[in-house]
Amino acid sequence: MTLDEFKAAREQELSGALLALWWGAQGNWDRAHEVAQEIEDPNGSWVHAYLHRKEGDSGNAAYWYRRAGRRTAQGDLDYEWSAIVEALLAKG
Repeated sequence: MTLDEFKAAREQELSGALLALWWGAQGNWDRAHEVAQEIEDPNGSWVHAYLHRKEGDSGNAAYWYRRAGRRTAQGDLDYEWSAIVEALLAKG
């Protein structure tokens, strides 16, 4: 799946961290967060971190970046969203 295909995907076609990112892109932060909370692996923690950074909770975001084994992101949120999606899509 490409980034453009992901953007056009339907909820039923996705799961896990990608589903959480999809909900975030739909403007439903609460649903995205619910999905991310259910994922107990580094990818889920990475998405969870991004979501808290997006809501402006930098302290909570930093915690989840550490859990994901990643540095705290500082740049553009849209860029980070695309980077996470592309990384997860590349993993298959």
